[in-house]
Amino acid sequence: MSFNGLTTVNIELTSFCNKACWMCGRRKLEKEYPEIKWGDMDYELVKRIAHQLPNDIVVQFHDNGEPLLYPSFGEALLLFQGQVRCLDTNGKLLLEKAGEIIGNLDTITISTFEKDPECYEQLSILKKFLKIKGDRKPGVIIRCLGDVQLRKAYEETGCIIANRVLHAPEGSFKYRKPPAVPEIGICLDFLNHFAIKRDGYVAHCVRFDPHRKGIIGDANTTSLEDIWNGKVRALYKSFHIKGERKKVPLCETCDYWGCPTA
Repeated sequence: MSFNGLTTVNIELTSFCNKACWMCGRRKLEKEYPEIKWGDMDYELVKRIAHQLPNDIVVQFHDNGEPLLYPSFGEALLLFQGQVRCLDTNGKLLLEKAGEIIGNLDTITISTFEKDPECYEQLSILKKFLKIKGDRKPGVIIRCLGDVQLRKAYEETGCIIANRVLHAPEGSFKYRKPPAVPEIGICLDFLNHFAIKRDGYVAHCVRFDPHRKGIIGDANTTSLEDIWNGKVRALYKSFHIKGERKKVPLCETCDYWGCPTA
């Protein structure tokens, strides 16, 4: 067996977050389930994951938390030097973590969104970070969600701009503009992607999943290769190929097809 088809893995180093975004499904989740607990991935698990993943794939160090909050952030990045290292951040800790970021990531994406009361502070932090970083890695991408107020100012930084359409806070549906559908009619995220939650449970994608409908295995007890080639994922893949994605629990209410819509 092998990781045939795998291009991208998300590792949720932490599920903690230091920003209260109005369009984030976490707010509703915290209100409805006050007993929910956020946390960090055990560093020993991070090391076991690093030893199992193939070289040259993309490893993204985020899922539903803010990765720069991870206590062993810099050390974790060093474990994945054979992969393309990326992450998505709100940018609040860019300056504090600059020494761990610069030279240790290939790309870093700063998420900005419409009606963010902290947008000017975010832009100021980004400009200072870019000045410190200079020509060194990582490349910086600005992810603009919805009608971003400071879009022109972000464009003037010279960073790559990735425009995205907003969807419902509870999940990948009710997009303002219908998501693109790949010509093969199969979700690209499902075909080439999986995500490892901070407690080691593995999901077949990174869609918002508070009820864990997308779990296909446990990295604490099963190898990642066996999970990727396991019966649960094989069954779900057969549904996608036959055009029956609605039979997959997490995909049932999802309108996303793995093609980001600008």
